[in-house]
Amino acid sequence: MRDELLSPTADPVEAGEETTLRPRRLGEFVGQERLREHLEIMLAAARGRGQAVDHVLLAGPPGLGKTSLAGIIANEMGARLAPTSGPALERAGDLAAILTNLDDGDVLFIDEVHRLPRPVEEVLYPAMEDFQLDIVIGKGPSARSIRLDLPRFTLVGATTRTGLITGPLRDRFGFVARLDYYSADELASIVVRAAQILGVALEAAGAAEIARRSRGTPRIANRLLKRVRDYAEVRADGRVTAAVARDALALFEVDELGLDKVDRAILGALCRTFAGRAVGLGTLAVSVGEAPETVEDVYEPFLLQCGLLERTPRGRVATPAAFDHLGLHTPGARGEAPGLF
Repeated sequence: MRDELLSPTADPVEAGEETTLRPRRLGEFVGQERLREHLEIMLAAARGRGQAVDHVLLAGPPGLGKTSLAGIIANEMGARLAPTSGPALERAGDLAAILTNLDDGDVLFIDEVHRLPRPVEEVLYPAMEDFQLDIVIGKGPSARSIRLDLPRFTLVGATTRTGLITGPLRDRFGFVARLDYYSADELASIVVRAAQILGVALEAAGAAEIARRSRGTPRIANRLLKRVRDYAEVRADGRVTAAVARDALALFEVDELGLDKVDRAILGALCRTFAGRAVGLGTLAVSVGEAPETVEDVYEPFLLQCGLLERTPRGRVATPAAFDHLGLHTPGARGEAPGLF
């Protein structure tokens, strides 16, 4: 018996919004159950008091929904969202211009907040704590400082590197939360919702196949859904079944664990080129043609989560599971080269 068709033709209004798959309300947000409960309480309490919600810091790997949650907080509070990013705020004046244009209750979202320059960060301290802005007018002996009152806004900061946020900045956030990777069931629900918006004919088994290979990340799940949709429309009848999803993902070089070409290149370097020996991050990055920061921040977390790679004091080491995944013999105690089964 064929799986139930989960995604009929999209509603015309939703079809016009194909460019964004982000949830707009907390009730639409899938996963992160404890975080959702905390936010529900905070938002309801703030609405009841008629006040802006406290400042929020969201931490976690890329693609887990930090930006979406910032938009949800603004929507739930009926406020305007003012997005920016840490690297974009090069001078204190850049931040001052944004702060002075906010209204009461507005949500200021700073992505990659850990990359704020120190002078800009110091402007945030009185703004977050006292809702005041210190501005220096003039230069030299004639310079003077004036203090401007700011509207009571909410700052939502997002970071992938919590350890790089300074203590004074972190302590000024009233709520700090970390987003975790999603389960396959949660990702399947996200894929089904996205398919409805995109108008993709999706079967339950097809959704499960995409979710299983999405590395626990909604952004990747939505990206894979779009690629599978393209494959289904060109080389199948447009319906995403489990078989169509498997064939499409194989074509786009996403394997059963969700590893892509770069993931397998990293494992191949560790298992084949270096024969299971410990390898420094810089050497590993050069061997696969990626920047060390990209290897460390983008690829290593999932390989560690899958138990395919270990970080040791001597460097990165492939685990026996990595050799098994590549179909290689694990080197013995004397370090003989790995061989094919």
